[in-house]
Amino acid sequence: MSKSVVVTGASTGIGFATSQVLAKAGYDVFAGVRSAAAGEPLVAAAAGSPGKITPILLEVTDGAQVAAAAAQVKAALGDAPLFGLVNNAGVGMGGPLLYQPIDEIRQVFEVNVIGLLRVTQAFAPMLAATPASPWRSGRVVNISSVGGKFGAPFLGAYSGSKHAVEGLSESLRRELMLFGIDVIIIGPGAVVTQIWDKAEAADTRYLEGTPYAASASQFIAYFIKSGRQGLKAEKLGRVVLEALTTDKPKTRYAVVKNKLFAWTIPQLLPKRTVDRTIAKQLGFLK
Repeated sequence: MSKSVVVTGASTGIGFATSQVLAKAGYDVFAGVRSAAAGEPLVAAAAGSPGKITPILLEVTDGAQVAAAAAQVKAALGDAPLFGLVNNAGVGMGGPLLYQPIDEIRQVFEVNVIGLLRVTQAFAPMLAATPASPWRSGRVVNISSVGGKFGAPFLGAYSGSKHAVEGLSESLRRELMLFGIDVIIIGPGAVVTQIWDKAEAADTRYLEGTPYAASASQFIAYFIKSGRQGLKAEKLGRVVLEALTTDKPKTRYAVVKNKLFAWTIPQLLPKRTVDRTIAKQLGFLK
């Protein structure tokens, strides 16, 4: 019998790469996409792999579509449990919280938090192994971010949503112990994906005339440049594979380029020190 994994947000970036890595390792992947056309490159990418990729329509904000996708996977699995659920789908929209449109902020939380929980509720019952199953119960892997532990300026909505993902994951991990299901967080730093093209194309005209106009533009430009020099998405795919398969997974994996300076030291420094450093860089100190 094959082992199957559901990956959300698989059309591009981390989800696409993770689907490829899993298929090459022999897993059958149900790859969540938002259109049939988006699934074609995934199928082609798995050609010749021991596992296969089956695209499924899975818009995480659409309850009916999530339920239909869960029913499709359940029918394909039969009596076998689902080996893993990778909650990767997410969006990021930047801007100062005092001025960012509430509809944008709501959309970030709807996708990154409510969508993640909606998918988990739909697929988690398939992760629980029956007494007759030769396998253990499956695992949930939630893709968070450095932003789930560190609130950068002008990324408040995204960071807030990822902080929520971290908290939900902690509670879920403890609740799902009842069924033998583990929940693991992966918190990447910048990853080279199409998200940076979307960020560059975002409409920030609402910032014109605000006190943040210059500093926000400066910061977002720097953030996009850094992102395009980040980790390869395949690196994240390999960490997802480890989280799903290792006997003793960590509860959280921080996957960050230049980890000492971009993750470890900022986590150890007093927050006021980090505040002053950021404020100085942005010209906030008078």
